[in-house]
Amino acid sequence: MNRRRQIEMTPEEHERFLQDSRTLILCTLDREGHPHAVAMWFCLIDGRVHMTSFRKAQKVLNLRRDPRATLLAESGDVYSELRGLMIRCRGEVIEDPDLCVDVLMKVQARHGGSEDPAVREALRSQAARRSVLCFEPVRMSSWDHGKLGGTY
Repeated sequence: MNRRRQIEMTPEEHERFLQDSRTLILCTLDREGHPHAVAMWFCLIDGRVHMTSFRKAQKVLNLRRDPRATLLAESGDVYSELRGLMIRCRGEVIEDPDLCVDVLMKVQARHGGSEDPAVREALRSQAARRSVLCFEPVRMSSWDHGKLGGTY
């Protein structure tokens, strides 16, 4: 069996791995074409990754100029535990304060924050200065070295 195929995760494993991941590395391209990589909290809505950022942040400027992006989730401390999911995608910058509040609430809930309605109202002031970044997957690559059964 092809080694690459042996360690590839299934679509169901992709979804579960993303659900269990706390942070994604977001890679966009700066104006000179260099990768700009940042760690981001996120949530999933209708199968797409969503996150928020300040409207003037470099990643937002990069996506406005070039929607190509890559998202990376990874885990494992030793080779036999390495798992990862790389999502090549198209990013969209959305200016919608209500969606922004929803994303902020979902992200906060993923990280143990309160879902109290008062928190939602407090986040409205943040949403006025933020954009939603939505990512449509184009191609996924994954690996789970645990599937090798200890052999390399």
